[in-house]
Amino acid sequence: MTRIDIFSGFLGAGKTTLIRKLIAEGYRGEKLVLIENEFGEIAIDGGFLQDAGVQITEMNSGCICCTLVGDFTKALGKVMADFAPDRILIEPSGVGKLSDVAKAVERVEGAQIGAKVTVVDAGKCKMYMRNFGEFFNDQVQNADLIVLSRTDSANEQKTLTAVELLKGLNAEAGLITTPWDKLSGVQIREVMDENGLRAAKEALAHEHHHHDHEEDECDDPDCECHHHHDHDGDGEHGHHHHHHDHDESECDDPDCECHHHHHHHADEIFTSWGTETPKKFTESELRTILAALDDQEKYGAILRAKGIVDASDGDWLYFDYVPEETDIRRGSAGVTGRFCVIGSHINESALKELFNIG
Repeated sequence: MTRIDIFSGFLGAGKTTLIRKLIAEGYRGEKLVLIENEFGEIAIDGGFLQDAGVQITEMNSGCICCTLVGDFTKALGKVMADFAPDRILIEPSGVGKLSDVAKAVERVEGAQIGAKVTVVDAGKCKMYMRNFGEFFNDQVQNADLIVLSRTDSANEQKTLTAVELLKGLNAEAGLITTPWDKLSGVQIREVMDENGLRAAKEALAHEHHHHDHEEDECDDPDCECHHHHDHDGDGEHGHHHHHHDHDESECDDPDCECHHHHHHHADEIFTSWGTETPKKFTESELRTILAALDDQEKYGAILRAKGIVDASDGDWLYFDYVPEETDIRRGSAGVTGRFCVIGSHINESALKELFNIG
C-alpha cells in the first residue's frame, strides 16, 4: 500500500510552505512524490513535461513533483506504478473540497490515506467561513489534523476565535497552533501520523458499529439510525417540511440546512483570469494595484493573485496577494511576465483596466 497524505487549505493559507518544510525536515529518507492540482489558467511556476496525464514539473530534494490532468484516479494509479514511492503528498487546489479529493484517492487500488491535513490562516478563518463556507467548511470538517498558519503575526483574539470556530466544525481533529518555525518537520509529521491513524481506527469502528446491529435493535439514542425515523407520523420527518415549504433560492437564513444540500464544484463558484505580458511595473505601482483588489464591489471577491512581472529597474518582481495582505519580493528573470487572479464573481474588464493590460 502506498501512503498518501493530503494537504488541503484555502488559497494562500500556506500549504506549499508547510509541505516544503516537511520535505526538508520531516520526510527524510523516504521516496516522495508531490502532486499539485492548482486552480487557474496560468501556470506561474514553470513549464511542464507531459506524459499521459502526469506532468512532471521538477525534481527537488529527492522529491518528484507533478500535476495530474484528466482522470485523477487513473493518473494517480500511473504515478504509483511508475515511481513506486514510499509516500505521495497531494496538494489540491485551494478552492477544492477535501471530501472530493479523499473519495478520489480511496478509489485507487493500492492507495491508503495517511493523514488529511487542512491548513488555516488564523487571521482569515472567520472571513472565509462566512463568505465561502461550502468550500472552507468542507476542508475543516474532513480533516484529521488542522494546522493554523500565521499565528505569530495574527491578532491573538483572532487566533482564539479561529480555534473556537474550527472546533465547532470539527472537534475530533488534532490542532497545531504553535508557529511553524518553533516546530521541527519531524514533530509535525509525527502529529500527522498519529491523527491519521486515530481517524482511520475511528472510521473502521464506526463502520463495524453500523454493520453489527440492526436498526430496530439499536438502543443508542445518539446512533444516526434513529434520525431516519418518521417522528410526525405523516410520512415526513418534521424537519423536512422546512425544505418543502419554501423555495431554497428565496431563503435568507444562513443557518438553514437547505443551503447545505448544494454540492458545487470549484469551477461553478470560482473563476480565474490571467495573462502573460511584457509590461513593466514599478514596485510602488504593483503595491497600489494589489491593494486595490480589496475593493470587492469593483473587482469581485478576489481570493488570490500571484505572478512575476518585469520591474522597471531591471529586476523581476514576484508577488502573492490574499485579502488584506500582499507579499512582493525580487527574483531572477522569467521568460515573460505572467500572473493569475482567482476569485468569485470577478470583473475581468475592471482587472484589465487595473493592471493596464489591453
